[in-house]
Amino acid sequence: MSDASRWLSTLLLIGVATCLRAQQAVSVPRADGAQTPLMVYEANGPACPPLALISPGAGGDEKGLRYLGEALSKDGWRAIVMGHRESGPAPLRADIRRAGSVRRGVAAMVNDAGNYRARLLDIAATLKWAGQRCRAPFTALLGHSMGAHTVQLEAGARNLLDVYAAGGFDAYVALSPAGPDAAVFPPDAASTIRAPMLMITGTRDRGLGGDYHWRMRAFDGIAPGCHWLAVIDGSTHMNFAGTGLAGRTESATVTLVTTWLDALRGGRCAQPPRLAGTSIRAG
Repeated sequence: MSDASRWLSTLLLIGVATCLRAQQAVSVPRADGAQTPLMVYEANGPACPPLALISPGAGGDEKGLRYLGEALSKDGWRAIVMGHRESGPAPLRADIRRAGSVRRGVAAMVNDAGNYRARLLDIAATLKWAGQRCRAPFTALLGHSMGAHTVQLEAGARNLLDVYAAGGFDAYVALSPAGPDAAVFPPDAASTIRAPMLMITGTRDRGLGGDYHWRMRAFDGIAPGCHWLAVIDGSTHMNFAGTGLAGRTESATVTLVTTWLDALRGGRCAQPPRLAGTSIRAG
């Protein structure tokens, strides 16, 4: 092997080792004895960095939302994507089979109070595990789709499911938030949210309750505070999960999330950035 080949092989090995250190799959025990699978993206920064927990949508798992985990890691956060076994890929397939259609199957999953109670157990287990390593100076909860429902519940939104979360995060980010409906959130759901909230949707982000205008209603009535509602032109629902032609959506989402969170970590509320094709409303 030539010197150049040895040099290249060494660089590749270093790169692989660094990637393995930065990303780790673990499983942690829940209070009910079940296990919560996690994908941990270690921070590039201080020994005890701020902590960001990320909740995927219905049918998602801890391997998803990688673009967000990696971006937050590079920004100095310990980012952890949680798997939710009760509302992961296999349970969603089962719900779709029972319901006889994708739409009804998804509705059965996202309107089930038991699934959210299980997600809250996952969040508690993840916080406990992370807290054993160090006490994070700042915590944020992020989620997409059903994960956004989970974020809204944790943030204290009124709900029709009799689900009551512990809350306690310093900030919340809901990608594809849920507007009012007959099953989960009443029209005044946001009026009880006090902690800083960032909601992001797209003009092609349809949901069970309608188009993106329905998702924007999740922001209605929110109490004064450091809150943003962003709408990205052309972004679809699954673009926020990192699928499809999602590059522009991912870039705008990462900029919005890191700009907003980093300012909060510093004790202030940022001015919304100017992003082409993105409208931002501050609350």
